[in-house]
Amino acid sequence: MSVYNIVLVLVGVAILGVAWLPSLLEKYPLSYPILFIGLGMAAYTLPLGLPPADPFEHPKLVTHLSELCVIIALTGTGLKIDRPFSLAIWRTPLKLVLVLMLLTIAGITLAGWTLAGLPLSSAVLLAACLAPTDPVLASDVQVGDPGEGREDNVRFALTGEAGLNDGLAFPFVYLALALLPAALPLADRMIHWLWLDLLYRVAAGVVLGWLSGLLLSYLIFNLPKKLSLKPSAYGFVALAVTLTSYGVTELLHGYGFLAVFVAAVTLRGRERKHEYHKQMHAFTDQMERLLIVIILIMLGGAIVDSLLAPLTWSGAMVGLLLLLVLRPLGGLLTLLGAKRVNLAERGVISFFGIRGIGSIFYLAYALDKAEFPQARLLWAILGFTVLVSVVLHGVLATPVMNWLDRRHGRKIAAELSENEPVKVAAE
Repeated sequence: MSVYNIVLVLVGVAILGVAWLPSLLEKYPLSYPILFIGLGMAAYTLPLGLPPADPFEHPKLVTHLSELCVIIALTGTGLKIDRPFSLAIWRTPLKLVLVLMLLTIAGITLAGWTLAGLPLSSAVLLAACLAPTDPVLASDVQVGDPGEGREDNVRFALTGEAGLNDGLAFPFVYLALALLPAALPLADRMIHWLWLDLLYRVAAGVVLGWLSGLLLSYLIFNLPKKLSLKPSAYGFVALAVTLTSYGVTELLHGYGFLAVFVAAVTLRGRERKHEYHKQMHAFTDQMERLLIVIILIMLGGAIVDSLLAPLTWSGAMVGLLLLLVLRPLGGLLTLLGAKRVNLAERGVISFFGIRGIGSIFYLAYALDKAEFPQARLLWAILGFTVLVSVVLHGVLATPVMNWLDRRHGRKIAAELSENEPVKVAAE
C-alpha cells in the first residue's frame, strides 16, 4: 500500500471529523482533541508503514508545524476578544501572566530539579515550556466568536491569558539556553539575557505588534472604496496579518508570538462591529483546526512510538503536580482579593490551565538550538503532561462551564447554538 495515500485518507477523515465533532460533542463531557490523539495512537498501532512520529526524528518539522499552528491560533484569539484593551479591563489576564506564570515557572523548576533530578538548565526549560497555557486547545473555555457576546469573566480571563503568555514565556526558554555551559562567564550571559531576551525582545514584540495592527487596520478600514477589500479576500488578509507581523518581528529579534496577538487585538479595536472580524476569525479558526488535526495525530503516534518510554515516576509527578497543585493553588493565590471575580470563577480560572501545542513548540525550538541534558526525559514529561491535560480538561470543560453558566443564569453553549446568541454582559 502507498503510505502517501494512507496519510491522505487519515488526514482527510480527521479533517472531516474536526468539521463536525465540535458541535456534536457540545453536550457531552468530551473534547475532540482527545479523539484525535486516540486516532493517532490507533493509526500508529496498525501496521500501516506510517513515517516515524518521534519528535527526535523530525525536529524541524515539529518546530515549524507547531509554530505555525500557534501563531494562527493567536491571531484568532486576539480577534475574538470583544473587550477593548486597558490595564483596568485586562487586569485579571495580566495578573495571570505576570504573577501566576512566574510562580508556575518557579514551582516547576524546583520540582524538576529536586523531584525529577533534572539539571538546572533542563529544569528551567521544562518550566518555560509547561508554564504557559495553550491558545490552541482551550476553545471550550474561551470566549466565542467576535461579537457573539459570550465573554464572561472566566472565558475572558482564560482567553487573554492564553494570548499573552505564549509570548511572555519565551524569555525563560532563552534563560534555559543561557544556563547551558558556554565560553562566556555566567554573569555576562545573564546580563545579555536581561537586556536582549527579556527587555528588548518583549518591548519589540509589543511595539511592532501594535504598529502592525495600526497599519493593517488603516489598509482595511480607511482606504478609498475603490481600493477596499472584497469579503472573499478577508481570509487572505487574516493570514497576511499573522505572517507579516510574526515575520517582521522575528527579523528584528522581537517575540513574534507576542506581536501577532497584539496586532490582532489592535486590529479588533477598530470598527468592532464590522463583518471583517467575523470573516477573518472564521478563516483562522479553519486553518488552526487543520493544523491541530495533523499535530494531534502525530502526538498520538509519538506516544505509541515510545515517546513516554523514558518517563519516570518522579517525572510523571512533576506533570501531575503542575496540573493538580501548582496551577490551581497558584491561581487562587494570584486572584486573591480580585473584586470583579467571585470565588467560583477564581476556582474555574485557576483549574483550567490547559497545556498543549505551545509547549510542544517551545521544547522543539530549544532542543533544535542546543543540546540539553536528559532531552528524552524532557519530551517524556512534556508529552505525559499534555496528554493528561488534554484528557482531564477536555472531559471537565463542558460540565464545569455549563455549571458556571447556569449558576450565573446564562444559557449554556448547547442552548446558544440552537438559538440566536444572547449578549452576556461584562460582570
